[in-house]
Amino acid sequence: MEKKKKKFRLMDAILGTVCLTLVCESVMPTAAIGNTQYFWWIFLLVCFCLPYGMISAELGTTYPSEGGMYDWVKRAFGPKWAGRVAWNYWVNFPLWIASLAVAVTDIIAGMCNIELSVVSLLILQLIYVWVVTLLSTQRIGESKYIVNLGTFFKVLLLLGIGGLGIYSVIKTGQSANPITSFKDLLPDLSLNIDTGLPFISIILFNFMGFEVVGTWTDDMENPKKDIPKALLFGGLLMAIFYILPATGFNIALSPEVVGEMDPENVVEVLNNLFTAVGMNAALINTLVIIAGCMFIYTFIANIASWSFGVNEVAKYAAEDGSMPKLFAKTNEEGVPHVAAYINGIVASVIVILGIIANAISEDFGAGFSLFFCLSWITLLVGYIPMFLAFLKLRKTDPNANRPYQVPVKGFMEKVCAIVPFVILILGVLFTIFGDFSSEYFMDNIPLIAGVVLSFIIEEILVARIKTKKPAKKEEAEEIL
Repeated sequence: MEKKKKKFRLMDAILGTVCLTLVCESVMPTAAIGNTQYFWWIFLLVCFCLPYGMISAELGTTYPSEGGMYDWVKRAFGPKWAGRVAWNYWVNFPLWIASLAVAVTDIIAGMCNIELSVVSLLILQLIYVWVVTLLSTQRIGESKYIVNLGTFFKVLLLLGIGGLGIYSVIKTGQSANPITSFKDLLPDLSLNIDTGLPFISIILFNFMGFEVVGTWTDDMENPKKDIPKALLFGGLLMAIFYILPATGFNIALSPEVVGEMDPENVVEVLNNLFTAVGMNAALINTLVIIAGCMFIYTFIANIASWSFGVNEVAKYAAEDGSMPKLFAKTNEEGVPHVAAYINGIVASVIVILGIIANAISEDFGAGFSLFFCLSWITLLVGYIPMFLAFLKLRKTDPNANRPYQVPVKGFMEKVCAIVPFVILILGVLFTIFGDFSSEYFMDNIPLIAGVVLSFIIEEILVARIKTKKPAKKEEAEEIL
């Protein structure tokens, strides 16, 4: 008898959407932008998040598929562009797992006030990698309780940090990053790597994940009705839950300290905030350990909520000939478990190489920052074709049944797609090249080398993809 799947209800989908898009480890680098972050949050919510969510909802309900974004791009531009999407969408995942493994050990070291040995780092990071790998071999309906509890912890932690920050300002009248005038809120449009445009990509990263909801259709009772609602309510909650804790970070630490992107700074933030509200040392230590454990749990829930969508896209692409055939193998529940194991193996190799590199020279910087940056760059690159695919499919497939349709046509239809498309490209360029100085280039050789290596592997895989017939030559200008 076939095992009955546990259904993913609307509330589960909303919580899953929040868990997907709400990433605790990215709040701190976002807060490093300083007080100008509030402008960027509002600007990108309107100009990127809103159109991205609506476009994802239309494509996901019009073309429901386990391939998700891969399938949308293939319908629009053919298998080679879909192959590029599949590679970037997949490769960011083991990089993300590796970055979170490093974050786990950083937080453990910070909350216990110890320096972990190389052996301890290796063991703890590999334990994290394989715990999340084993969880990735289950369907989202089976692990929804892990996802939902992770969402609860995220909300509690992030709202707690924001609330404590606001309370400490009210009580002490002091802030590490005070707002003295309206000018402090205006954006820095320079290429300053500390406060300028290079930081907008991290906010973009915070928005990613809406299209994964479309891969949950088999587990949902009424996907055509529930997916748009989950995206809408989840997006609004996500915005609130990001801005409040970023405010708490701003109050507790100066942008220079926050900008180091060291997860250990989470412990410093908590210590500063608990001290500011008048707690004693013993209570602070206890609360820091509890909060640190909750942060670590959210890192597990992050991967559990993303894994099914990522692995399904990899499986779909493998069956279609765009990824190695191993990714297509599934277990009895239909989960692409081999893809999950490959993720675990690749993430393990990354953390081992990172530990070896740092043991040889700390100047290499193979830690959370490097792996996290590589992860969000490859992820953002994977999304770029989706917006043009939206325009192309509206043009070439106008009669498709669209249960949810973005309420724009004509010129505004193009604006809705092109604006986030351009923002994504700029975000990727600013992250890779920063202020375009030789000093920045030399400091970021590992990051740039990682991006180049990813591109080379991507093109090798794409070159092997066979097309059934020559693709039509259609330039971006024709779409516009």
